[in-house]
Parts: sequence; structure tokens; C-alpha cells
Amino acid sequence: MADVNVQKRQLRAAGVVPVLTIERTEDAVPVAKALTDGGLRVLEVTLRTACALDAIKEISNSGLDVLVGAGTITCESDVGSALKYGAQFLVPPATPAFLLSELAAFPGLVVPGIATPTEALSLYDHGFDVVKFFPAEPYGGASTLKALSAPLPNISFMPTGGVSFEKLPSYLKLPNVAAAGGSWLATPADIQAGNWARITELAQEASDLVKSLRPG
Repeated sequence: MADVNVQKRQLRAAGVVPVLTIERTEDAVPVAKALTDGGLRVLEVTLRTACALDAIKEISNSGLDVLVGAGTITCESDVGSALKYGAQFLVPPATPAFLLSELAAFPGLVVPGIATPTEALSLYDHGFDVVKFFPAEPYGGASTLKALSAPLPNISFMPTGGVSFEKLPSYLKLPNVAAAGGSWLATPADIQAGNWARITELAQEASDLVKSLRPG
């Protein structure tokens, strides 16, 4: 069983989580390597494509120093499938009641999706103290999370949805942000074109920013 507290520390240390939509299984390891070469070692593969689970399996078995998770968990069977294929953490976009028991039984970090303070507090009551704030930018972005820091001091957030490199500092400066998720680091177009050097460059840029804003 995974040590969830260790995974939480890995998430915060990463600061940025690339959100990947992979169309071809053969691209999984190269894109993961490109991102880790740039210093990002926590990756989320969305379950939006036919090969997503196979992509997770390839990355999990690659020997790369990477924590790979499954995103877009929307039904109970997704949880079991993600675990079977090697996902080490889960990121549902939202957290309806029918998912709670399956998520609670997952032997690793779960970052359940919320959009309101009520949802965040409800999930905290169920034992989840790190949640995904989605869609972040349409729901007020960093200013919303700053406002939530005082009334919800024990909850950390992973904002995702509309987050860009330019907006990254506003999130990373907040103590209640564990990490920010973003798709700009490895777009489907760059992945399909095999632009690995470009992906590494973007990852390095983000990794350097994290280190400058969160020294030590």
C-alpha cells in the first residue's frame, strides 16, 4: 500500500502536475521522460482516450522516477481499472456521493474534485484534506483560494482548469495550494508531433519557477 503522506509531500514538492491527454500508447513513456527530464515527476493521465489506461501502465512500468496518476475518474469502475493498470493516485473532476466509497478504498492518494467551499468541507469530513479545485479559473482562480485559506485552514488545493504558466505564480504563492495542474506543459498537439525537447523546456521552466517561489 502506498504511503499517502509521502505522496502528498511529493505533490507539494512538484508544485506543478502536467495533465496529459495521450492518444497513442507509444507516446506515453517518451512524454513522461520529457517531463521528468525537465524536473516534473508527478503526472496525471486523463482517462479521456481509448489508450489512457495502457499509457498509465507503460509509464508505471518504465522505471522512470515518476508518480503517475489517473485523472477524469467519473465512475466506480474507473477506480478499479486505474489501480489495475498502475495508477498511484486519482484525480476525479468532481466527487458525487456514488464515488466516495470507491475513492476511500483506493490504496493511494486521492485528490477529489470540488468547486465550492461546501464540497471541500464535506470531503474533508470524509477524510480528504487535499482536493482538486476545478475548473479553477472560471471559479475565481487564485483569489478564491486565497479567500478560502482562513475558513478552511486544514484543506489544501490543486487548482486545475485554465491554469497557465503566466498565472502559475499567483497560485504557488498561496500556502493552501499543494500544486497546480496544467495541460500547457504537454499539449496533445506537441505529444502527437513528438516535440519532446519543447515539452522538456516547458517542464524545466515550470520546475524552475516552483523552486524560485518555494525555496527549500
